[in-house]
Order: sequence, then structure tokens, then C-alpha cells
Amino acid sequence: MQGQLKIISGTANKKLAKDVANYLRIKLTPTDIHTFSDGEIYARILESVRGSDVYIIQPTSPNANLNLMELLIMVDALKRSSPQKITAIIPYFGYCRQDKKIAPREPITAKLVAKMIEAAGVDRVMTFELHVPQVQGFFDIPSDNLDLIPIYAEEILSKKLKNLVFVAPDVGGAARARAVARVLHAPIAIVDKRRPKPGVAKVEHLVGDVKGKTAVIVDDIIDTAGTITEAAYILKKHGAKDVYAIATHPVLSGDAIKRLQKAPIREIFVTNTIELSKEKMISKIKVISIAPLLAETIKRQHEGTPMGVVYDNLYEKVKKKTHKNG
Repeated sequence: MQGQLKIISGTANKKLAKDVANYLRIKLTPTDIHTFSDGEIYARILESVRGSDVYIIQPTSPNANLNLMELLIMVDALKRSSPQKITAIIPYFGYCRQDKKIAPREPITAKLVAKMIEAAGVDRVMTFELHVPQVQGFFDIPSDNLDLIPIYAEEILSKKLKNLVFVAPDVGGAARARAVARVLHAPIAIVDKRRPKPGVAKVEHLVGDVKGKTAVIVDDIIDTAGTITEAAYILKKHGAKDVYAIATHPVLSGDAIKRLQKAPIREIFVTNTIELSKEKMISKIKVISIAPLLAETIKRQHEGTPMGVVYDNLYEKVKKKTHKNG
């Protein structure tokens, strides 16, 4: 017998959690989370969760360390309160880019974080658009990595853009760009990028034809915005008529906003996996909510019904719009 559904939010993205709870027509489970003067975190669940099916929504967005520690402490508090199951929903999985060793004596931090989450007592993990899907393999508990391809496709169709080409800002992102392009029956291009050191992008050349086309850059994360802005400049240099961008996770650290303001990008579509502060909400940025999809995923997981039907319906909706737009 399935326990009562409970949604709990950390402090990293409470608005997303509230939106999800509203879609599910339930109230967020109240918590007391605060930080002591020395920086230690305290978390207490303020109502019984005994026998419940609990979902914690907490991206490990900046400050990644603080939000990760808060998540672990919340899980520990729950584990000691006898729930039936704990699912950690981590819309943005911090440290996901540290997924392999490139140089000697480097850590594989993504695996370390996965093991910490398991050790805390999580029964299942749910993420969105991991930097590389293989990070799922670092977990020995069930994990779901949800993609947003049909949602992006629908957004692009709503703009009624013509002569599209989808662009990977580096070789590693080719599969992601191809996945969106396949749905909308469009070609792809790849920006060949060399990165001399972390956080610094140097663009070399372009593979594919963008001349006179509307180029849509597809990426998973905008961090310092070096990669995406350099890609935009080279696309314009090679004759792209307009440049748009899609990126799931708007980390937007350092001088990212300044770079995006100056870059020849008409509009940037991001999601609310990370809650943006007011100063980062520039006119170029449009936020797409993942709350409806996340709420439906939670509902179906709680009820034990398949999620594939939801994606089938989303793709069918996109297919109809594609035929309608010719």
C-alpha cells in the first residue's frame, strides 16, 4: 500500500516546489531550516511523515556546497522519521561536470556526491538534463534523468521560426542538438571548441552550414556564458541570420549576464531548475517552467503508473504543431 504523498522543499528553489505542490493540489510539508552563526545548517520536518512517500525538491545550485549539505541534512532528518520512501528531486545536479578524470590525481566528484546522497538514505533520485547521462550509473539506487526535448521543441514552434539549424556549442553537445533537431526535422551544426583551462572557451571553427539560417544553440548549462557567447559570435561570422539559445540550467556565474547582454543572441530559453534572482532576469532570458512535467512525474511515480505515456503525448503534440506549421 502506497503511503501518503508529501512534498518537501529545501531553500534552494522554494518557488518551484510551491508550483509543483499547487499542480498536485497539496500543501508543502512545513519545515524549519536555518543556519547557525558558525555556518552549520539545522533542518527539522514540522509534521509527521511516518509511512509517507516523500519527495524533496532541492537543486544543488549555487551555492552548490551549501545546498548539497542542506539536502543531506534534510534526508537524515527524514530517515529518522520512518517514511515509506524518500525521493530526492535534484533539478540541477551540482558537480555533474566532474564526471571523469582528465589529469592525474583528480577526483570524480560526481560519483562522490552520488554516494553521499545514497549514504544519507535516499531511495530514489530524479534529475533533469544531466551533463552526461552516464552520471546515472554512479548511483546504485533507482534514478531518473528527465529530458525536456518536447518542451523545447514546442517553445521553438511557438516562435514560428523559419529555416532552422540546431547548433551544438561543442563536440560533446552534438547528441543533445541532434535530439532536438530530429524532432523538428532540421539540420545541425557543431562549433569546434578548444578549452585551454576550465571556464575558458576558445572557438576554432564551425562544422555545418548556417548561412542565412536561424541558428538555435542547444546546451545543458550556461555557467560563465563563455561557450555560448563565443558560439553566437562565430555563428554570426558564418552568416547566421538570427541566433537563439536553449539551455536547461541557468547557473549564470561570474560575468555571464554581461556577456549575454553583449552577445548577438536574440533570445535565450532556460528553465526554472535554478531560481534566478531579479538582477539575472534580463530581457533576453525567457524562463520555461518544469513544474507541470515534474508534478506529473511525481504523481505517476507515486501511483506506480508509466511515465512514457506523458512523453508520448508531448511528442504527439509537437508533431501536430510541426505539420500545422508546414
